Amino acid sequence: MKNRGILIVLSGPSGTGKDSILRELKNLRSDFEISVSCTTRKPRVGEIDGKDYYFLTKDEFKQKVDAGDMLEWATFCGNYYGTPKHELEDRLDAGLNIILEIEVNGAEQVIRNSSEAVSIFVLPPSVRVLKERLKNRGLDSEEAIEMRTKEAEREIALAENYDYVVVNDDLKECASDISKIIDSEKLRIIHRKNIIKEVLKNERVVSR
Repeated sequence: MKNRGILIVLSGPSGTGKDSILRELKNLRSDFEISVSCTTRKPRVGEIDGKDYYFLTKDEFKQKVDAGDMLEWATFCGNYYGTPKHELEDRLDAGLNIILEIEVNGAEQVIRNSSEAVSIFVLPPSVRVLKERLKNRGLDSEEAIEMRTKEAEREIALAENYDYVVVNDDLKECASDISKIIDSEKLRIIHRKNIIKEVLKNERVVSR
């Protein structure tokens, strides 16, 4: 019997290095997948349906919302974005650990709608360091950086609503902390019920 996978919600302000953390985490372990979201925007060059996003029409997206098949969803710049519930459930039932990288508003919906979700918030070492990182990216104007910094402060104030908080001061250490969280969560009773059933049936169980 396979144990159900773990749903991990990962949030943090822009500039905290979430994508880099996930790349480093892939170097540490191979027992997780990144959740694929749905969107109604047009595919960009090189993007693949089912890998980067599930590309839907607005009617298709609304049908999924009406059917209750979106764990969370939101609109941004005139397009819909969301996490398909049934796709996620199928992968979790297959024993896969799924990481959902998502902003705080979407994370709030997931935490509210899924009692088993494990939420992790990524903090910068300080707001000053975060602002320096945003400047060093060279992607935004000074005005945009100020707006992103203020938004980051708002998001950081919500970190206490999460199960875990990690600080991305050292990339490898931060990824290692998240890996330890996954290992710890795998031992919780909500994820080990199948093992209890195996023991009661006198089947030999190995740690996994």
